[in-house]
Amino acid sequence: MLCFVSTLLSLFASYLSKKVWKKNMGALYYLISNFCTPSTKSKRKPMQTVEIKVKMDCDGCERRVRNAVATMKGVKSVEINRKQSKVTVNGFVDPNMVLKRVRSTGKKRAEFWPYVPQHVVTFPHASGVYDKRAPAGHVKNVQTFPASIDTEEKLMSYFSEDNVNACSIM
Repeated sequence: MLCFVSTLLSLFASYLSKKVWKKNMGALYYLISNFCTPSTKSKRKPMQTVEIKVKMDCDGCERRVRNAVATMKGVKSVEINRKQSKVTVNGFVDPNMVLKRVRSTGKKRAEFWPYVPQHVVTFPHASGVYDKRAPAGHVKNVQTFPASIDTEEKLMSYFSEDNVNACSIM
């Protein structure tokens, strides 16, 4: 019922100018505009850290990337480590938009930071994980599994006390 009344009032308000409406019907205008009309405002993005790998050769490249990212709405801080080719952005931003902005500076090979600390990965020396270009103490962020658990169990059973033929192998 209240929203029906608000639609009638909003139709009436369309005939009056907004200044007159706000001045004379301030409290009613506030209630109608905030509680009865659907909100078109987008929700604020959560605070997050976005790490991007981008090759920067000189001060000019670094300055171009820093200025492009720092002017984005919601960015709180930008840290650049040219030695590691890493850009870290903190703020209320969309990671894909940050990557797109970095690529718009001419750095087409920019990508999300693909490395994690070595102690986090279960098998850091498995094929496809170790990367020579990774910073010291880091490996690629790849989910690795052992080759086959059944194979390990078979090998362990050869030398088990439960295996009758174990002494013939030794």
